[in-house]
Amino acid sequence: MISLGTKNRAVPELASYLEDNRGKLMLDHGSRIGVIGGGPAGSFFAYFLLKMAESLGLQITVDIYEPRFFNHTGPAGCNHCGGIVSETLVQLLAAEGINLPSSIVERGIDSYVLHMDVGNVRIDTPLYEKRIAAVFRGNGPRESVVTDVIGFDRYLLDLASSIGANVVRKMVNRVDWQGDKPQLVTPDGSSAIYDLIAVTAGVNSQALQMFSNAVPQYQPPQTLRTFISEFHLGREVIEERLGSSMHVFLLDLPRLEFAAIIPKGEFATLCILGDDVDDALVEAFLNTPEVKRCFPGSVVPVPACHCFPLVNVKSAVRPYADRMVWVGDCGTARLYKDGIGSAYRMAKAVAATAVFHGISADDFGRYYWTACNKLNFDNRIAKFIFAVTRLIQKRRFLRRAVLRMTANEQSRKGRRDMSSALWDVFTGSAPYKEVLLRSFYPSFPVMLLWNLIAGNLPFTKQRRVERELYGK
Repeated sequence: MISLGTKNRAVPELASYLEDNRGKLMLDHGSRIGVIGGGPAGSFFAYFLLKMAESLGLQITVDIYEPRFFNHTGPAGCNHCGGIVSETLVQLLAAEGINLPSSIVERGIDSYVLHMDVGNVRIDTPLYEKRIAAVFRGNGPRESVVTDVIGFDRYLLDLASSIGANVVRKMVNRVDWQGDKPQLVTPDGSSAIYDLIAVTAGVNSQALQMFSNAVPQYQPPQTLRTFISEFHLGREVIEERLGSSMHVFLLDLPRLEFAAIIPKGEFATLCILGDDVDDALVEAFLNTPEVKRCFPGSVVPVPACHCFPLVNVKSAVRPYADRMVWVGDCGTARLYKDGIGSAYRMAKAVAATAVFHGISADDFGRYYWTACNKLNFDNRIAKFIFAVTRLIQKRRFLRRAVLRMTANEQSRKGRRDMSSALWDVFTGSAPYKEVLLRSFYPSFPVMLLWNLIAGNLPFTKQRRVERELYGK
C-alpha cells in the first residue's frame, strides 16, 4: 500500500504506482465516481475517497446523487433511524479530522434504565468513553420546530461537499452500461458515465431494484421490518420521566427482540426490533405496565410520526463488481446496532480499496470483502448473544438473576461484568466478540450462578418488592 503523505510528495509516488499497475482497473487523473445516496455511508465514502486521493495527488470528481436536503421536519427529512452515535465513533471521527459539533447532538446519554417485569435498574456508563449521543438524522419529526440546526446526515453531506464532492439533487432511476463503464440516468433524462459507482442508498430505498439487470450477481441483503416512532413530550417531561438515560425493555413478548425509548430534545424516540414487527406487536408492547410507567399518568400519547423501516439482518450476496460496489446497509451492516458506525468502517474500507488497490471485482473481493467478512463474523456471534437474550426474556428466574447481579454491581465499586455486557449489547459500543469474551471471565459465571440462586429465594427483599410492585 502507498503510504499517505503530502500532496507534493505523493505525486512522483502516484506516477510510479500507476505505471506499475498499468492495465488494471484503477482510478486515474480525471476519474469520475458516482455515489447513489447521501446518507452516512455515501458521505463517509465520498469524504474518505477524496481525502485518500488527495494524499496521492490524484485528481478525481465525485458526484453524490441525493434529492433530499435533510432540513425538513417529518418524512421529507427522515432517514428511518433511531439516531445513536457512540462515544467510540465520536473519537474515531475526531481522529479523522471530523469533529461533530455539539449543536447536532439532541441529548447526551450517560446511562440506561433496564425495565423488566421483575423490576428495573439504572446502569451508568461503564467508562467515560462509552457514552452515546442521540441525534436526529434529519431536522426532526412532525410537530418539531424548524430550526437552523442541521441534522446528522446533513452535516456529513455538507462535510463531503466542503472538500470537493458535488451534490446532485436528483434521484437515479436507471443504471446501464456504456461499454465497460456504468451510466446513471435521472428522471429528467440526463445521464452521466462513471469510472466507479458506489451504491449507498440503503435497504429502504427503491434504488436497489435497479440492479437486477445491470449487475445480476448482486443480491440485496435479507431484512426484517422494525418500528420507529417519535413522541412529542416537551423538555420538562423528558427531563422528569426519562432524563439522560436510554430506556431499554427486556419483556417476554412474542417476536420482540429489543425495544428502547431514547430522549431527544423535546421528543422521545421509540425503537422496536423483532421478528417482522407489526401493529399487533407494537400495541402489545405499548400496553405493558413497564412501558406505560415511562409516560406521564401512565398514558402513552399519540406519536407525532411513525414508520416501519427495514433493517439489514444478513449481508448482501456479492456486493461488488467491476466498477461498482455497495456500501452501508445495502451491503454489510452491524446486526441491530451501530449502523452509523458500521457505515463509517465499511465506507473507509471501500474507499481505501478503490484508491490504493483498484476498482475491479477482484480488488473489492480481496480487500473490501475481507472487511465485510470480519463484520459478518461478529454478526454471527451477535446472533448467539441475542439468542441468549431471548432465553432471558422468556424465563423469569433468569431475569431475576440479571436484575440482582446488575443492581449489586451498580451499588458498589469493583467489577461490573453484567453491567458492561448489557451496556455493550444494548448500545452497540463494542464488538459482539468482545462482549462474548467478557462472559468467559471466571468471575462472571460464578456471580451469575450465585445471583441466580439468591435472586429466586422466596423470602428475599427483591422478591418482596417484586410482589408489591408487580404482583408476581
